[in-house]
Amino acid sequence: MDNLPDNLKYAQSHEWAKLEEDGTIKVGITDHAQEELGDLVYVELPEVGKQVTAGSECAVVESVKAASDLYSPVSGEIVAVNDGVVDSPEVVNDDAYAAWLFCIRPTDPGELDRLMDADGYSAMVDG
Repeated sequence: MDNLPDNLKYAQSHEWAKLEEDGTIKVGITDHAQEELGDLVYVELPEVGKQVTAGSECAVVESVKAASDLYSPVSGEIVAVNDGVVDSPEVVNDDAYAAWLFCIRPTDPGELDRLMDADGYSAMVDG
């Protein structure tokens, strides 16, 4: 699999997670996920302030082919959402790793260590 950023962690459900300097975690979907879905036409993001748990459904992306639930890679509070993605879902297709969807303040930053690195995710997808 090409172009997997090494600075991200990856969930089995095809979300990426990036630890920011302020301790929050930005979340998006992987390039593999957007390729499988096709052209995105709608994104529904969680509300700011919502408490999420690792592995819980918290957002939805819809493409011309299918709708898919997104899962939180870590537990915590939603502290920001990317309204630009709601207005223009196609930006996720253009660059899945630049188009973050929501940001979480984790209750247990150690949960990030349970996610896969780029090599692990690549092996899972290509396996």
